[in-house]
Amino acid sequence: MHRRNKFILSVIASVGLSTAAFAAEIGPDAVEFTDAGVVTSLTGVAGDPAAGAEIFKSRKQGNCLACHVNSDMSGELFHGDVGPPLDGVASRWEEPELRAIVVNSKEPFGPETVMPGFYSLAVGEHLAKQYVGKTILSAQEVEDVVAYLVTLKD
Repeated sequence: MHRRNKFILSVIASVGLSTAAFAAEIGPDAVEFTDAGVVTSLTGVAGDPAAGAEIFKSRKQGNCLACHVNSDMSGELFHGDVGPPLDGVASRWEEPELRAIVVNSKEPFGPETVMPGFYSLAVGEHLAKQYVGKTILSAQEVEDVVAYLVTLKD
């Protein structure tokens, strides 16, 4: 019986921890934009710059290179020129500003920007059914991309 009680307490603690981690995530409809950007982390967990670099260059996730030149990834193919070069981006914008741009660039730049909101549900009218109610990136993926962008200083 004593072993069983320990197991049950262990399961309860695990569920409590995973619920706490889930509760810390800010949903796309609850992100708070301020003049300083999005100050609060979307997950409460530090981003991983290496994971962010992978998302940044992935054609199936961020696909940032489709629009932006990034000398840090000069070995990758097909850098676009629709958006500004991202060399030194962390010298121009602070982390909360970068987070706001990745979450939903239309907030800081206005509705005319062609950059998509990567953590926004306002993604247009003609959306395939499997994408309705979903974001392009998860909250942690946004934090990872922001952690990578913060490394791009002059």
